[in-house]
Parts: sequence; C-alpha cells; structure tokens
Amino acid sequence: MKFKSLLAILSVFTILFLAACGNNSEQDEKADKEKEGTKTEDTGYTVEHAMGTTELDKAPEKVVILTNEGTEALLSMGVTPVGAVQSWTGDPWYDHIADDMKDVQIVGTESEVNVEAIAALQPDLIIGNKMRQEKIFDQLNDIAPTVFAETLRGDWKENFELYAKAINKEEEGKKVLADYDSRIEEIKTSLGDKLDQEVSIVRFMAGDVRIYHKDSFSGVILDQIGLARPESQNVDDFAEKNATKERIPAMDGDVLFYFTYETGDGEANKLAKEWIEDPLFKNLKVAQEGNVHEVSDTIWNTAGGVIAANLLLDDIEKYLVK
Repeated sequence: MKFKSLLAILSVFTILFLAACGNNSEQDEKADKEKEGTKTEDTGYTVEHAMGTTELDKAPEKVVILTNEGTEALLSMGVTPVGAVQSWTGDPWYDHIADDMKDVQIVGTESEVNVEAIAALQPDLIIGNKMRQEKIFDQLNDIAPTVFAETLRGDWKENFELYAKAINKEEEGKKVLADYDSRIEEIKTSLGDKLDQEVSIVRFMAGDVRIYHKDSFSGVILDQIGLARPESQNVDDFAEKNATKERIPAMDGDVLFYFTYETGDGEANKLAKEWIEDPLFKNLKVAQEGNVHEVSDTIWNTAGGVIAANLLLDDIEKYLVK
C-alpha cells in the first residue's frame, strides 16, 4: 500500500511539473512574439538623398510628394499621397492618373510649393527635388522628415529607387521596375532589325522648338530599348533649345515623333502647325515617307514617371512594332 501511495504522489508531481513547463513555454513563446512585433513596429531606417541623410522611425502613412514623376512612382507602388503638386497640364491632374488622385490635396506646383498647405496636412514624410525646391528644404524639413532627389532629368529610375526606399517599399519598387524592364526586353525582341531605325524627337512650345537628345525622359527610354538616333541627336545631354528653321534638317530620321506643350492659349499648337507645314520640313525624308507621328507631350516628356514610361512603350509598340 505504501508503494502504491508513493507512485500516486510521484504521478501528481510529474503532471504538475509538465503543466508548469508547458505554461512557461507558452509564456516564453508569447513573449518572443511580442518582442518580434515590437521590433517590427519600432524598426527605423535611413535614407541617403540629395540633401543629406534622413532618419525615419517607421514606414510613413501620410506622404506629400512635390514632383509629378514622384506622384507616379508612389501610385505604382500602391501609395496614394495625402498631398501632391498639381500636374503641369490637366485639371488638376493628368488624365492618365486622375482617377487615382480624386482625394489628394493640391499643394501648389513643382516650381511654387504651398508650404502652409503641406503643414496643414500633417504629413510624416515629404518627398521633393533639389532642382526644384532646394531653397525651401529647411522649411519642409521642419514640418516632417524630408527626402530630396537630385534632379529631374536623365534616368528616372534613379529617383524611383530613392522614392521606394523613402516609403519603405523597396521590394514593391523592385517588382515595378522588373515588370517595366521585362516589357523593354519584349519590345527589343519584337523590333529585331528595326532597332537600327533612327528615331528623331521634337517638341514644340510657345516660342520654343526643341530637338531632344539622349538625356531626356523619352531619350533615356529609347536608349534602353536600343533604338538608334540621328547623329545630331545621339548626344549625351538634354536637348537643343530654341531651334531655328535652319535646323529642320537635323530633325530628319527614319521615324519622327513630335509632341506639343500647349498651355491653353493655342500658341504652341499654332507653332507646331507652322513648322510641320513648312516646305523645308515637308522635304525631309521622314516626312516624305509618312513616318511623322504626333504623340502626347504628357506621356513623352512632361509627366516623367513610371506610369507615363509604360504608356510611352505602348506608343512604341503601336508605331514601330507592327
């Protein structure tokens, strides 16, 4: 009997011991999860940019963006800004992004930012551009952590990667760029020998005609595709500005795309019509062969973002991939 009693007591102690261990394991696991959760929420990150270094405690929830191409970058990564500078054309947004910008507050333009309007939105991140807004960086940085890209010309992907880092969505950003690069490769394959075509780019503005070179939004995209450019345009800078009609021969090529920046007074469209109908222009090989195409200024130049870049690729497929 004594032996049986001893076994009973030992069994009780064993059960109590195992139960205590189980509770401790559950508590330890719960504590570990709580620590991991706290670590995820509190993890900050650092962004190197044109004006220095910015520390962010967490991914921002209310972002103000001060460039048009930046707006497209955010939208492509699933982020709708609380405030944005209005589009250069449109009322107030470009047609191709208007549906996604219905609830976004206007905070001025790229060249004239409304600092008070930004402050009223109480953002936790402001993204701008040194080329446009360097003078007001300190004012903006007093409102919220502020990140600036260096410039708006050249390879738009560099700015895109900075924006992805700033909003803590680098993986999403990589996917957007990978999908874009995949389209480029498909177009290259489809074009084949047509990559040797010399593609000319011309822009008409009120009082200014420009012949675009390689370091422009459309020029960078054509270069990535591998399309040839006329010799006078195969230059690593932005554009030849204020071209005179004597420079019309420099516009020749196998294909010519032109776009017009019209502000509403009709002057740019009038200028474009005058040049396109000029005998010197009509005498160009590209004109005589019927390879002159008018395209959207917004898509080929002004918007300057990833959404516009994909729409530009649509035009390339439409006019060159047949």
